Amino acid sequence: MDERKILTGITAEAFVSDADKWALDKLKKVPLLPIVVKKFYEVGFDRWFYCMNMSMSVRCGPNQYPTLHRILQESCKVLDMPEPELYLSSNPFPNAFAGGVERPYITLRSGIVNNLTDEQLYHVIGHELGHIKANHVLYFSVGAVLYALLDLLGKRTLGASDLASYALILAFYEWSRQAEFSADRAGLLVCQSLDISLDAEIALTAGPNRLSGEANREAFMDQARAYQDADMLDQVGKAVLFALWGKTFTHPMPVHRAQELERWVLSGAYERILSGDFPKAESVA
Repeated sequence: MDERKILTGITAEAFVSDADKWALDKLKKVPLLPIVVKKFYEVGFDRWFYCMNMSMSVRCGPNQYPTLHRILQESCKVLDMPEPELYLSSNPFPNAFAGGVERPYITLRSGIVNNLTDEQLYHVIGHELGHIKANHVLYFSVGAVLYALLDLLGKRTLGASDLASYALILAFYEWSRQAEFSADRAGLLVCQSLDISLDAEIALTAGPNRLSGEANREAFMDQARAYQDADMLDQVGKAVLFALWGKTFTHPMPVHRAQELERWVLSGAYERILSGDFPKAESVA
């Protein structure tokens, strides 16, 4: 593609959604949160996660998987942020994640590298960089061991008998889902093509398969619109299913993510950012 536009001085405020801010504010108001975060640091989970990831993955660099390292470098340049460490791990299930509160890193599973093109990887790496830039990593890391932390604090984690624990768990899940929408926007800002971002979403939703060349972007978006515009009976059904299971999902439904990204582009916000109209750090304001 043409040379990517560099978004000098861009802050996370440019792509973090209002729903993400609302859910995070709601999470921070749960009285138990400061105690859980304090215990997270006391136990040393952040250091443990970093060491475990480093021991089970290959760190990418100029002389180690240089293609992935180059994509990371270019992506960081677009979002005007320091480079985190980048790792590649063996796992056929396509996924990627950001970690490291004190020492940020991104880990790509081999399945995601095999299943996506280089251009689509810009979206994925940009997505994970968005999590880091928006300071999502602390709460994601705490959420990953939330039940263990509550156990260490002597809080019951099964059922709803301990309302403080239950409220914290639900608030974590709600914020986690909203944070994904913000990170999707960062992925689009890096790859700078809605088609590429949507194709990456399709590839991750369908998974590795020998018929991947038959994937149809427009058909997928029609599917996403049909899901969102369901009739009243189906809307009630979706609400019931969410109450039963969806509220504990860490990620939104893929079709919902695709349509929300499209809506963000249609709002004009994406084009305004690419034209240089975005919140900037004070040093470049």
